[in-house]
Amino acid sequence: MFSTAAICKRHRFPPAIIAHSVWLYLRFGLSLRAVEEMLLERGIEVTYETLRRWVIKFGPTISRGLRRRACRPGDVWHLDEVRVTVRGEKFQLSSAIDQNGLVLDEILLRRRNAKAAKRLLKSLLKKNGHPPKRIITDKLGSYAAARRGFAPGLELRSHKKFNNRADNRHLPYRSRERVMRGHRTPGGLRRLVSMHSAARNRSVPLRHRRSD
Repeated sequence: MFSTAAICKRHRFPPAIIAHSVWLYLRFGLSLRAVEEMLLERGIEVTYETLRRWVIKFGPTISRGLRRRACRPGDVWHLDEVRVTVRGEKFQLSSAIDQNGLVLDEILLRRRNAKAAKRLLKSLLKKNGHPPKRIITDKLGSYAAARRGFAPGLELRSHKKFNNRADNRHLPYRSRERVMRGHRTPGGLRRLVSMHSAARNRSVPLRHRRSD
């Protein structure tokens, strides 16, 4: 995931413990104090404040490594948004997953309009390198307007019932939000969401790999 020499520099704990601690926090929606207690049960004394610094310092590096090894996304993308509040200011957290459950991208936006939808589509195409066969959304008209001005040939299906997969993607985020008791800054929320998605993609079996 990262350079052993770099992570050991000025740190008394080995890379395996640091990486595992960060993974526990990102993957399972645990609080820093809960991770501290789990490590203490195994004889590892690390304060929650140290864990917080590890997440900030090494979480992005770990996430980038996980995303580089992620499998190729499917050709059907599900898009949805959820409203979030950061210190009284309202935002839209837009998520995109493929038909197998792989999180493609999550973007924090201030508006829920055609301009915001176009920004999400541009980001998805840039990161994934190829357009999907189909995009599925709820009844929000912004995606249809964005498609007309950006990708008119892209197939778009809008139906609330067909987009449950994207709706369910927000459940882990809501769980994390309750544990953290809100978010301090938009930038901090963006970083956390990005790291959380990378950890989930690595740990959760995708639908096409699951046995019946």
